[in-house]
Amino acid sequence: MKKLFLLGFVASLADCVAAPPPAATPASPTLTIQTDRPGADINPAMWGIFFEDINFGADGGLYAELVKNRGFEFPDPMTGWMKISPSLAQGELSIRDEDAFDPANPHYVRIHSEGKAHFGISNQGFRGIGLHEGETYDFSAQIRLLDGSPRLNINLVGGDGTMLASVSLTNFPSRWEKIAAELHPKATDPNARLDLIMEGRGTVDCDLISLFPRHTWKNRPGGLRADMVQMLADLKPGFMRFPGGCIVEGSQLDRRYQWKNTILPVPDRKLLVNRWNYEFEHRPTPDYFQSFGLGFYEFFQLCEDIGAQPLPILNCGMACQFNSGELVPLAELQPYIQDALDLIEFANGPAGSVWGAKRAALGHPAPFNMKMMGVGNEQWGPQYLERYAAFAKVLKTQHPEIMLVTDSGPSPADDRFNFLWPKLRELRADIVDEHCYDHPLWFFTNTARYDHYDRNGPKVFMGEYAAQSVDVVSPKNRNNLECALAEAAWLTGLERNADVVRMASYAPLFANAGAWQWTPDLIWVDCLRVYGTPSYYVQQLFSRNRGDTVLPVELRGAVAPPSQIQPLYASAARDGQTREIILKVVNPGAAATAAQIALAGLAKIGLDATSAVLAGASLSDANSFDDPRKISPVQSQFHPPGSPFPWTFPPHSFTVLRLKPE
Repeated sequence: MKKLFLLGFVASLADCVAAPPPAATPASPTLTIQTDRPGADINPAMWGIFFEDINFGADGGLYAELVKNRGFEFPDPMTGWMKISPSLAQGELSIRDEDAFDPANPHYVRIHSEGKAHFGISNQGFRGIGLHEGETYDFSAQIRLLDGSPRLNINLVGGDGTMLASVSLTNFPSRWEKIAAELHPKATDPNARLDLIMEGRGTVDCDLISLFPRHTWKNRPGGLRADMVQMLADLKPGFMRFPGGCIVEGSQLDRRYQWKNTILPVPDRKLLVNRWNYEFEHRPTPDYFQSFGLGFYEFFQLCEDIGAQPLPILNCGMACQFNSGELVPLAELQPYIQDALDLIEFANGPAGSVWGAKRAALGHPAPFNMKMMGVGNEQWGPQYLERYAAFAKVLKTQHPEIMLVTDSGPSPADDRFNFLWPKLRELRADIVDEHCYDHPLWFFTNTARYDHYDRNGPKVFMGEYAAQSVDVVSPKNRNNLECALAEAAWLTGLERNADVVRMASYAPLFANAGAWQWTPDLIWVDCLRVYGTPSYYVQQLFSRNRGDTVLPVELRGAVAPPSQIQPLYASAARDGQTREIILKVVNPGAAATAAQIALAGLAKIGLDATSAVLAGASLSDANSFDDPRKISPVQSQFHPPGSPFPWTFPPHSFTVLRLKPE
């Protein structure tokens, strides 16, 4: 994730504000698909996703735990909790760490009540606890009794104070023991809370207080939020890059992401402050921490579930250069390189190997078949090149089968970028990760970016991109139709250059509507709902209509100067299995464009063809929780009379046509 607010935006957006409109389109432009001149093969994993724990993407998002600070390990141990103490109640709350349940996470809460009235604690989750009527919720906690014989009531309370579900627990053990219970809320509520209320005199210790929906992805206990994973599965992504982003680097090295800590038993995974906790003055999130309930094993498992190749990113001995820029001396880099070697064994090694055995013990004896690994995130300068070279020397010797993804800095054309690319070419890098966040005009006017790249040099991974409706890092950015169409136009240029661009992923992926730090984002969630943005449906249309081979497309009568937005943008591909020809066309203009579509080299077109059209009345149109599919593809069938045939592209639209040879 790029933090241009710290450096200033390199490219002036003043020109973008005065961007010229699309050039006028002459009557009946012609799009000719050269079906008999196939081009480059398209990477089966070309269109993917990039997960980073930003915007409460993991805790409070994909990881389905509903209790915030369940182990009282935040710097303020009562963050997320409040005392419930009616006027007649007499009791005491205290945070302890002696004789802890888990020395790795030693804090716990002691609740003492004199029994005069109900007394306890309450957790409001991650900006509320979302409950669905009719579903089962699994409560658990480590509990021990010190004295007395109290009753502990576990209550789910609605935002208006209505009791939605309750269960009473008694007869607690004198030693730590996991106590579990089921709750069944009688109503749906987006803003509920979890209360632990003591009745009767006594003292109990509680730790790892947890509430999970029974219905998680694949119904795995302690798993992932099902509706969010379904949105990823529906994209049919070719790969998933994880776990970030800037959290890989950390603002300083002791806050970097260390994958080995995330495959320990869940109670042993040490809490870490999220680097987005303190990054933005305009969106402070002092309650943003990483519990690592979603760790590297879960990431690999998720990739397997949704059919995506795993692309883990590892720290290369550099903290975020936008922050401390802390460096590991080259002479002390070996532990970081060893982490990479051990990760390869964890992902791909036999179950009898040291790290393969750890994977097997977690429940996956078979290898995950990892093919790629990223060395660093968004680094730059000679310091990065030195460290990448040290990684590559070892990894390419011991594991030549693993493709290494390198960095090119945070911007697509600045001095850092221009310094790195020639050096990475000299180092014979496999794949170079490029990033770009910019105004829609940049995406519209840079679709030819890769037309002149060296076909024999390193391949490109456009690892982070998103059109910004207002300005980079602006909290006023919106996922509107204009941004989505700009991205669609840009992706036609990537597809056309599939021999150079091997992968691409939008960023960021998720955002919690009540706790985001960065916008725009691909998918928005709240405590109960999830929806895809227009950009989401652009990615989906590309991924589901990838094709296997590029087919050249010639546009006549639909060309404007390169500095202007083009009347039409197009790319085409052939599906090797179905033999279908897939045409993708963006019309960014405010008027419909009537065109002729010709298929050179194809004798006849089959009568059965399909179209998918993403369009809206206004470029500012966007989706929302209340209207989640306002801008979404409309599917239909049609019967082309032959080649050429007429087709009208609606205003402000992205169209995908699938044509079958007879």
